[in-house]
Amino acid sequence: MTSNTPIGVAVVGYGLAGQTFHAPLIAATPGLRLIAVVSSRPEAVHADLPDVEVLPDLDTAIAREDIGLIVVATPDTLHAEQSIAALRVGKSVVVDKPFAATLAEAEAVAAVAAEALGVFSVFQNRRWDADFLTLRRLIDQGELGDVAVFESHYDRFRPTVTDRWKDRRDGGVWADLGPHLIDQEVQLFGPPLAVYADLQAQRVGGTAIDYAHVLLRYDRLRVILNMSHLAAEASLRYAVHGTGGSFIKHGLDAQEGQSKAGLRPGDPDWGVDPSPGVLTKQIDGDTVRTTPTPERGDYPAFYAAMREAILGKGPPPVPADQALTVMRILDAGLRSAAERREIVF
Repeated sequence: MTSNTPIGVAVVGYGLAGQTFHAPLIAATPGLRLIAVVSSRPEAVHADLPDVEVLPDLDTAIAREDIGLIVVATPDTLHAEQSIAALRVGKSVVVDKPFAATLAEAEAVAAVAAEALGVFSVFQNRRWDADFLTLRRLIDQGELGDVAVFESHYDRFRPTVTDRWKDRRDGGVWADLGPHLIDQEVQLFGPPLAVYADLQAQRVGGTAIDYAHVLLRYDRLRVILNMSHLAAEASLRYAVHGTGGSFIKHGLDAQEGQSKAGLRPGDPDWGVDPSPGVLTKQIDGDTVRTTPTPERGDYPAFYAAMREAILGKGPPPVPADQALTVMRILDAGLRSAAERREIVF
């Protein structure tokens, strides 16, 4: 394959992930060509993508010579099986997070990926959230000094249990949103020394975890991850405190909402943070608050990096070993909650 030949892509699944994230980002990436979607809802696919083929199953997609990249955007329980099937026939694979339903399945996928001809990566798009990119810059520049407390929230107000598979999935909100928060904090601080998790189903009629409060212990640093479906005031995103100052951020990254509203990468407002965070410092005894210039969110950077990796010009955007670290922390959290104790990582 040459850099002048577009890489053919098939997206497997056309729910929220396939429709809102993968298809628009692939379409916006030079050098990638969305050829097909595997879906049982051809009318939904063609309403958005009239020129894209709809295929009946994964086997049909991986048999196509004009498809080099398979994007697995199906429910968690299918991730491992479908990723392995595509990798074993030489396809490159992007799989949505979490990249398997269990740690054992994730380790099996990683083992196959290590021997495969194709490139494997996990879709951790929130590495390219506007607020995370801004926070990472502030930490790298030393604006916060040595970080002592890193608190990351992904809260929602969804008091009614639905029939969606996500409201029945094993691991609940911890498996759904936890990978986002874990991946971000590991990118900043590396793996923790230990994990303590309080996980609970709080909603009436709910059986899946809908509340997660997790403490990741480092030497002096403490990382707190919080997820809830019963937070009517759900705006807090980050509260980060260090020897040099504090950074408080409200509001989620805009890119998911922008995609749902019909905006696409390249639009002037794409990735613009509508609610920048506040940096607070003590200078000569005075409290000084400023609003650091926010970075622009950049989800397209994931697929640009994936294209380069397939062409042999760089590493996968999220390699299997990094994704396995996330899965191990997820697993430790489940064990911690079940055993009501800290799990040494």
